[in-house]
Amino acid sequence: MTAALEHVNFTVSDCDATAAWMCDIFGWKIRWSGPARDGRTVHVGTDDAYLALYTGPGTEPRDGPAPRGMSMMNHVGVVVGDLDTTETRLRAHGFEPHNHDDYEPGRRFYFDDTDGIEYEVVSYS
Repeated sequence: MTAALEHVNFTVSDCDATAAWMCDIFGWKIRWSGPARDGRTVHVGTDDAYLALYTGPGTEPRDGPAPRGMSMMNHVGVVVGDLDTTETRLRAHGFEPHNHDDYEPGRRFYFDDTDGIEYEVVSYS
């Protein structure tokens, strides 16, 4: 059996609010939510893979994007079927897409969420 990525776990300032916009924009679902390690976690995604969003005591939004360096996440990549519809949903939530590009084999853009986490949204259709 080939290994497959199941989930990624990272800290956000409000896991419920982040999960809500992810469900609205990407059509994902809440797989599980509840207490975790002195905080709260929401698992949001599909039946096959998800993001585990954690909010703990004293977690606050970052002021701007994360600094680049070792052990830092650069971005989260999300594949969508309709890039234009997804961009419209993002803008409706107040996010500003940037760095649009058509490349082989698809199209993409990026956006930063309210915690300064960068996302790459890509479509291969």
